[in-house]
Amino acid sequence: MGNSHEHHHRRAGAAPIAQIRPVRTTLLFICEINSYNTSRTPASDRILVGITGVPASGKSTFTQLLTSHINHALESSPTESFSRAIPVGLDGWHYTRAQLDLFPDPISAHNRRGSHWTFDGSGYVEFLCRLRENTRHETVISAPSFNHALKDPIPDDVIIHPYHRIVIIEGLYVFLAIEPWKKASLMLDERCLIKVDAQDARKRLITRHVVTGVAKNMSEANWRAEENDIPSLLIALFFKF
Repeated sequence: MGNSHEHHHRRAGAAPIAQIRPVRTTLLFICEINSYNTSRTPASDRILVGITGVPASGKSTFTQLLTSHINHALESSPTESFSRAIPVGLDGWHYTRAQLDLFPDPISAHNRRGSHWTFDGSGYVEFLCRLRENTRHETVISAPSFNHALKDPIPDDVIIHPYHRIVIIEGLYVFLAIEPWKKASLMLDERCLIKVDAQDARKRLITRHVVTGVAKNMSEANWRAEENDIPSLLIALFFKF
């Protein structure tokens, strides 16, 4: 079963809309975001887009494609040719392995890495607050990325300029409705949920764990999926707006 996407729109500061409207094609989603950008958003504001889905649902791939298509549309726009979109991955806010070593139960912290409490949620909220500042301040904002080879974040690896009017953030917890994540979730203007067959995603996830070195073999990868990824997924899905 192929991926599908759903999203809902909210204006900054407005109450979240419970109903999720279907996005039948990526192109439609692009057009809606671009139209919102050019016709409704002051030049001093940003649009913050959140994308989530189960692990291995294709969040990063979809985000890269969406960013590329939006930028192509912006380049052709007579009014927004100097604006750009930029992707940011929530994985950059993973605590480092050295930080996990300092947890009260470091073994559990390493085994459960990827759970919401193994992320710097407060740092992520601070990042979104900075994005909400007036872009006319000419402030350059940085965000961390995650290096799978190093298995740790890289600080200040993503540079966001004032002309980055659309920031697309992808990750498992971008809609999480528990603190401190709740505050960040409320700042999003657009939310997109990627749906994919659960068994397909599970197979991809287990393979990815082995390929990226998260797990030493298929047995360990399967254990990690069952004991860490699926519980994290349940928290992300049940405690979301």
